Amino acid sequence: MSAQDRINAYWTGRAPAYDEYQQRPDRLAADDQAWSEIWQSALSGVPRDVLDVLDVGTGSGQVAMTLARLGHRVTGVDLAEGMLERARAHAATIEGGPDFRLGDAVDPGFPDATFDAVVGRYVMWTLREPQTAVANWIRLLRPGGIVAMVDSTWFPDGLDNASENFAGFYDDSVQAVLPLAAAKSIDETVLLMANAGLRDVTATPLTTIYRLDQQYGVAENHEVQMQFLITGRRSEK
Repeated sequence: MSAQDRINAYWTGRAPAYDEYQQRPDRLAADDQAWSEIWQSALSGVPRDVLDVLDVGTGSGQVAMTLARLGHRVTGVDLAEGMLERARAHAATIEGGPDFRLGDAVDPGFPDATFDAVVGRYVMWTLREPQTAVANWIRLLRPGGIVAMVDSTWFPDGLDNASENFAGFYDDSVQAVLPLAAAKSIDETVLLMANAGLRDVTATPLTTIYRLDQQYGVAENHEVQMQFLITGRRSEK
């Protein structure tokens, strides 16, 4: 198995439990409101009411669904078939739901200047060749378009010391191709995105999500920690 095959297999196996946790009823309404506000703010710099948005590493589709409910045209790509199965089931529940496709976040395979925004959540840390990925996303953007990623420094002590069970999937061969997996500061992600060619890259702490995590708790084997919205813009030319 290639490194990417191992990553795909891990997330396909995680898909049912991951999706059920995202949809837990005690927190769902609060999450929906908080994330809607976050994504609406993130994309507010593009001066159009309805945007064409690509959600890379869409997983079970929660970000894509949030953006579709905000009225945007959303395409989500992922290489984990189990996640796509969950995402497509969600898309079928609303009119104008996202178009979920099998696709690689590193090289999504769309024509240049197809999208107004490229978004993702919890994907930067598990990207092989993230600088190549960001460069490809910039190519997919129309002039002035935005890349907006949510992530954190989940495993600063390395995946081998993580409480989450990655055994058999995120082995040494996989970790070797994931430069942000053990990032100790979100500044590493900011610098990488800037070096890939984005302008005005900033990281904003998501205090509303932090407070919700404190109130409701987080997934098993995880800790409450600050998440960040990292945004950058393609030039107008």
